[in-house]
Amino acid sequence: MAAIVRLGTCSFADEGLLKSWYPRGVSSAKARLGYYAERFDTVEVDSPFYHLPDPAVAGRWAQRTPPAFVFHVKAHRTMTHHEPAEQAPAFADFRASLEPLELSGKLRGILLQYHPRFVKSAEAKEELSRVRELLEPLVPLIEFRHRSWLEEDERGDTFSFLERNGLAYVSVDAPPTRASNVLPPVAAATHRVAYVRFHGRNVRTWNIKAEKSSRRFDWMYSAAELAEWVGELGRLASEADEVYGMFNNNRDDFAPRSAALLRGLLDEAGIAATGGIEPPPVNPALF
Repeated sequence: MAAIVRLGTCSFADEGLLKSWYPRGVSSAKARLGYYAERFDTVEVDSPFYHLPDPAVAGRWAQRTPPAFVFHVKAHRTMTHHEPAEQAPAFADFRASLEPLELSGKLRGILLQYHPRFVKSAEAKEELSRVRELLEPLVPLIEFRHRSWLEEDERGDTFSFLERNGLAYVSVDAPPTRASNVLPPVAAATHRVAYVRFHGRNVRTWNIKAEKSSRRFDWMYSAAELAEWVGELGRLASEADEVYGMFNNNRDDFAPRSAALLRGLLDEAGIAATGGIEPPPVNPALF
């Protein structure tokens, strides 16, 4: 039986969402997460990349969402070569900050988005081989940012390595460029969890140095662009037990709007999906 494609966004509290998506009056952290969870059943929380949350905050995320809601969390920058650190202590500190969320059973994947300087090498593979043990039973979601991992003559070896080591490859939709820090849009499942991140396709802003990430990921997807992924997501759903499609194009409300577009396309194709649609009214009108 094919997996359900679960759609979500890479944050529920980005500035763009606060200004352009949440209705007036949905202003507290509790209200925002509740509103989000009525429309999506999964989210990727990216703020821990910058600052580890207080465990009490992580616990409230679990308390404020339905029983079947699934969280994925982006690893702190000390874990992925964005800052120097010893591997094991960095992972331990991260897990301690999220312990209440993990104990709730709602934390599924940890996004490890490696720095572009993390080039494919024997040393890099050795470091990756230790990740599963440091995160079990959580799922390591591996997003590379250097093209060496997915050059055509390296691709097969990379996927085989990830599968042997219990690591889930993160497929990406990104700007169409040969820049070394952009990987081609190859959909692959190396784990029972398949994960796709949609970064937008703004070539012009991809490598700018911006104070706000929304300047880099300034892209509203078209239906034609997302249609390119319908067949690939359907294939992933036949190869993996869980499939997630997460939108990181965080300018204004582009992420949830893009997710809604993709949901419509998946529905038309007969591919089971969740997320991206408005819930029915609480008090439907009587006729």
